[in-house]
Amino acid sequence: MPMILIIDDDIAVRTSLSLLLKQAGYQTQTAADMKEALDRVNKSAIDLAIMDMNFSLETSGEEGLRLLKEIKTNSTNMPVILITAWGSIPLAVEGMKSGASDFINKPWSNEHLLQSIKTSLSLSSQPVKPELKPGREQLDKSYNFEMIIGEDPAFLAILETIGRVSATDASILIIGESGTGKELIAEAIHQNSPRRNAPFVKVNLGGISRNLFESEMFGHKKGAFTDAKNDRLGRFELADKGSIFLDEIGDLDINSQVKLLRVLQDRTFEVLGSSDTRSVDIRVISATNRNLEDMVENSEFREDLFYRINLITVKMPALRERLEDIPLLVEHYINNLKTIYQRDAIKVSAQAMDWLKDLPWPGNIRELKNLVERTVLVSDKNSLEVGDFQAQYRTDTRKGAKDSIPAVGTMTLEEMEISMIKKALEFHDGNISKVSRSLGLSRAALYRRLEKYGIST
Repeated sequence: MPMILIIDDDIAVRTSLSLLLKQAGYQTQTAADMKEALDRVNKSAIDLAIMDMNFSLETSGEEGLRLLKEIKTNSTNMPVILITAWGSIPLAVEGMKSGASDFINKPWSNEHLLQSIKTSLSLSSQPVKPELKPGREQLDKSYNFEMIIGEDPAFLAILETIGRVSATDASILIIGESGTGKELIAEAIHQNSPRRNAPFVKVNLGGISRNLFESEMFGHKKGAFTDAKNDRLGRFELADKGSIFLDEIGDLDINSQVKLLRVLQDRTFEVLGSSDTRSVDIRVISATNRNLEDMVENSEFREDLFYRINLITVKMPALRERLEDIPLLVEHYINNLKTIYQRDAIKVSAQAMDWLKDLPWPGNIRELKNLVERTVLVSDKNSLEVGDFQAQYRTDTRKGAKDSIPAVGTMTLEEMEISMIKKALEFHDGNISKVSRSLGLSRAALYRRLEKYGIST
């Protein structure tokens, strides 16, 4: 039975937490100040600590930071959860930098706190063993990675990490270039978690306008705004008991980041048009192809939100970093296309496979998949050679007639604008922030044009 140390100068907090944790099946010890806390840590087998940031009349939080650093120096693997008020969240972020595993707001939600404790204990009891090099067969026996193709050793190490942390409720941030399979990894995390039979809700945050953010994420009541003709459930409520995948989180504007932070902090939100507070039980998985650390440095992304979403970070390798997986991926796509198009004899020559391995693949796995499918569709041959793939690759990359400016008089300005918006949406895979930047428009101006021309994203 895990032993949890509660560190707080308020006896009411210590008593309340002790009762809650004992009812949940944990053993507890308490400490009212730094000296007593360090004494407990040094003399007892403590599995996890819950601590306030202040232990005297001083409210700077420096006491808590000093104690945290001493605890982490002597007990590196022991998780520490900080209990903090909203006003001291910057301190909590400093605590995360110093090794805290989580921070919980006062007044805390019992369910959220217990979930955080369970997650922190699970992660600390599963130390990473870099000396182990799991094989694909071993991983497939332990986890459900049926839809993930690859045998590159570094990629298998990533899958092993994903398999281990899937069993917890840890927030996971998946980073990597566009087309590296971040959404597929998010689905695998959900499918290998205890929440696998509950909803998995995907949200492309880059495709939600600032004005619609609250309605999309938290839902709205009938009459909450002009076009709210019916009640609507938000994405968080749809994901209750399951997982929510926040894709393109780096494209979220600062105002929406603040609104998102609250529900990630304490798992509560208010439906637009209602004053009732609702709670959700969710696992949060986020993804981005942007450098969030640089964005934090440039004040483009909130630091507290950054630390809230990345308890575990998974970096997806680019396709050019796992070239030996290209033949496996190609064979996988070919086998699927054989069934779809009823062409059982299709195969790829060895020379064509070598040629595919030599390409730069800026679009990664998505680009490879599109090239293979386009080549199968266009070619009527059963054996696909280098020339078949070259023709379709040049079609995709060559700046020819497709991207040239039409002759004067062949299109109106309105038609040209529609064409450019559609091309930009296709090029940027529907990422509204990138589309608006590439066209020199604000997001609001782009949304007005999408609505005007009836273009869907």
